[in-house]
Amino acid sequence: MEKTLEQQPSTCLKVVLFGPESTGKTTLARQLAEHFQTVWVPEYMREYLEKKWNDTNEKIEKIDLEPIAFGQMRAENIGSKKANRLLFCDTNLLEIKVYSEYYYNGFCPSAIKEAALHNTYDLYFLTYIDTPWVLDNLRDRPDDRSGLFCIFEAELKRLNLPYRTLKGSNSERLNIAIKEIQKLLKQKSRC
Repeated sequence: MEKTLEQQPSTCLKVVLFGPESTGKTTLARQLAEHFQTVWVPEYMREYLEKKWNDTNEKIEKIDLEPIAFGQMRAENIGSKKANRLLFCDTNLLEIKVYSEYYYNGFCPSAIKEAALHNTYDLYFLTYIDTPWVLDNLRDRPDDRSGLFCIFEAELKRLNLPYRTLKGSNSERLNIAIKEIQKLLKQKSRC
């Protein structure tokens, strides 16, 4: 397991899919990685919690937050070594921080908070709630998506992070995201 929550040095541009549950982040991360012929980092929280649910029929608890964060950073650091010029992350520590504070009345382990604010990404895609909510063993807030979306957007604004909101059908979102990434690549090639 990763022993740090810090990003390892990398030359690739990092793009995060960010937002409430069941808003198409995984689908879009996979499609963008395929389009740009690179790798993507799945959401480790899902893997971890699916295993926990299957083994014990239990949902997330506070004690799970740090192992999830370490697993996410391990996957991201491995992915950044395999990526070409782009890495797509189907979440990051900032998303874990937002969810933690939401579910646990403002609580988030300090190590996750610090790393979430320290680690950097080139672009966030904030996924809007206009996709159908899909029930599974881990998702539990179909009626809170609007409120959660506002919390996610407020966090991006508060931290002055570069983001673009993605709305519409899957193909509309993908096309907008591709254009935004092409702009980002042109900007970074001038530096």
